[in-house]
Parts: sequence; structure tokens; C-alpha cells
Amino acid sequence: MLHLLPGITRNCEGVSRRSFLQVGSLAGLGLALPQLLRQKQLLADEGRGASDVNCILLWTRGGTSHHDTFDPKPNAPVSVRGEFQTIGTATPGVQFTEIVPNMAKHQKRYALLRGWNPQNGSHGSADQWVMSGRKFNQAIGYPTYGSVVSHFHGFRSSLPPFVQLGSQVDSRFGGGTAGILGLSHNPFEMLADPNADKFTVRDISPPKGITMDRVKRRRKMLSRIDALQRRADIQPEAFDALDKHYKAALNMIMAPETKKAFAIDEEKAELRDAYGRHRLGQSCLLARRLIESGVRFVTVTDGGWDTHQNNFTSLKNSRLPPVDQAFPQLLIDLEQRGLLENTLVCWLTDFGRTPKINSASGRDHWSTSGFAIMAGAGVPGGHVLGATDADGGHVDRDEYFSDDIATTVYKKLGIPHDLIAHSPDGRPVRLIEGKPILEWM
Repeated sequence: MLHLLPGITRNCEGVSRRSFLQVGSLAGLGLALPQLLRQKQLLADEGRGASDVNCILLWTRGGTSHHDTFDPKPNAPVSVRGEFQTIGTATPGVQFTEIVPNMAKHQKRYALLRGWNPQNGSHGSADQWVMSGRKFNQAIGYPTYGSVVSHFHGFRSSLPPFVQLGSQVDSRFGGGTAGILGLSHNPFEMLADPNADKFTVRDISPPKGITMDRVKRRRKMLSRIDALQRRADIQPEAFDALDKHYKAALNMIMAPETKKAFAIDEEKAELRDAYGRHRLGQSCLLARRLIESGVRFVTVTDGGWDTHQNNFTSLKNSRLPPVDQAFPQLLIDLEQRGLLENTLVCWLTDFGRTPKINSASGRDHWSTSGFAIMAGAGVPGGHVLGATDADGGHVDRDEYFSDDIATTVYKKLGIPHDLIAHSPDGRPVRLIEGKPILEWM
């Protein structure tokens, strides 16, 4: 349960004027929803233009091996090459490993960066650095992509502009959060499994026993109490503004588009099967539905990629099959619906993994090479950029860094390169410092 505005002022009798108006568990927001809506109004008042480009980011937490997926080294010693054979892709001359056959088949739909240098091999700081483009700084909480989009573009509909599906983001160093932009730009976190038989989003649903009609009655009671309370208020204008956001928060919960966005069971069974009847597949499908409903940025998270042990078994049997099925299908679905031109789709991860296989049949963290994938929004499908050396340990050609990936994302989403935010103490902070990947613009 969530009080729509925790800590709201109490009257002299110690009773909150809204304490009985709890309508659901919006805890996934990480803040009071009225704060989000207040920010929406501020953006509108500033007259900021809206970008037509949205983004879906797949984050595979732990560090997905580039050697065993998109940058194999078939001529290297077996201690580097690993257990997998290579296969051809839709792009002549480009090879992947045999355990990503769908990604190979549909390589013309996306661009691959083999020249990514993550410059970091540590969990936690990776989530912060890769998803913000700024190296971790203890004194400054650099915001993640979705938070910057929320800050700059604001709401498009009654749904939050930034949604995160799943909890697989390491936030110890601020990864996946709004940082200096404030709580109102944190993601709406949806932790429920969209592949579950009785999938519900607790954060936008009334508690058991409370119908939407009852919510409506509570809203009417709120307005009546406010009408009486305002007579004694010494700051009526402040309460007028506050109540406006309360009403907007309730409107979001009650808006038909909110319920419809999460009604994944309305999709045809054939399409759900095509995405895959697993959490990742249905999360990608839900991400598409959210984009259609007005969400600007969706992060789909997936864990279990820190393969220090049993790297090959894990990748082949559990980690890669869902992604290999869902990611190409997401691109196909977006294209068929006419959404791919204005939706940037990215696959990012912590860092690469070691060229040499360890004694536990695993690969450890590697800080100087890895991969990144982008599609849609004008990114040239089939393009493979950059190359690593003979054992995949270092970038030999067309080297790009995490801040360059971030700059490319922001440029695609209409965020100006010279965007300045302010820390809580008023210090100006430049959010974007890399160079765009010109080949993908």
C-alpha cells in the first residue's frame, strides 16, 4: 500500500487529511506519483519539445560473453575459442557462434559494435557507467538514460515516461537511477513476471476488495474534505497545486490506457509464442505495448550472465535461448507495426569476458572489449563496426567507449549534447560528453 503522498501534513489532531485514501501499491515508482506529475506540469510550463523517438533497452546483467556470441575466434586455441562452433549470418563474411542462430539469421535488422571498450570490469559501477555514459563519481550521481529522457521530454501520456521491467540492475553505485535529477525521474519498476498465468501489476491495481468504483468514491470524499479543509488552510494556493497532482495520480490509475498497456493477455497466442513463453520474451512483448501506450523509455532486465563457472552450459541451455528468440522477434514486431523507425532498440551489458577460459569452465570479467547492439531509429541494419585482436582481448579497429554509446542514444532520442543538469547543491553538471557513433547516425 502506498500513501499517494507519504508524509503529508497532519492537522492539529494528528490525523492525516488523506491517510484513508490509499488506493494501491505504487511502491514500484520509488516515489510518490504526484511528484512525477508535478514534474510533468513543470516540463509543459517550460514548453520543451517532445521527441518522437522512444527506446527499449535490454540490459543483460553480469557481463555477456562476446567470445561465445557475436565475436567468436574460430582460429584461436581451444583455451580461447571455447566449445562452440561458428555459423554464418545474414551479413556475408560475418560469423557468430552456433548458439545464437536467430540473431545470425536476422543480422540485417540490427547493427553490431565489436569495437566497444568498456574500460571497466566491476559489477555495480558497470550498471552506472554503461547506462549513463559517465564514469562513476562518488560526488555526483549521474542519471541513467531513461531518467534523462524523463527529465528532458517528460510525459507523453498518463503512463510514466520511464519504466523498468524486472529488478536485474545493480544500483549500489546508482545504476539505473535518476541520480542528481531526483526521485521523480526514477523508473516505474514493474517486478511481476508477465509470463505468469495470473499476471497483474500491483502498482496500478487497487488492493483486493477495493473496486474502481470505490476508488472513485474515495476521490469524491477527498474533494469534499479538501473543500472544508481549505477554509482553515493558511496556504490555499499550495494545496490547490497539490490536489491537482493527486487527481492526476488517481487519473493515471484509472485511465483506460494504463490498464490496456499491461493487458498482455489480449495479444494473440501466436505472437506470444513467437516472443517465447518465458519471462524475457513476454517482457520484450510488454515493452512494445508500453511504447505503444506512451511510455518513452523501457528497460528490460535479465540476470544470470556472470558466467565465472559453467559458462558454456549456462549460455547454451538457459541464458541465450530466450534472448535469441525474443530480441529478433521484438524487431520484427516493431517493424510490422510501423514502430521501428521511431523506436531505438539496444542490447547492452556490463563488460566483456576474458579471452582465456578458467579452470571452472568459465570466463571472468574483462574490461577492454565487449559488444553492443542497436537497431531502429535509423541505425543501419546489418552493419558490423569495429574489430578485436586475435584472441578478442583488445579492440583493433573503430574503438568506441560507453560515453560514445550514450551520446549516440541521446542523439537518437533528441537530447542535446550540451544538456546541463544541476546537482542538489546547485552545481551545473554536464550529462553528455562522448562522441556519437557516426556510422550509425
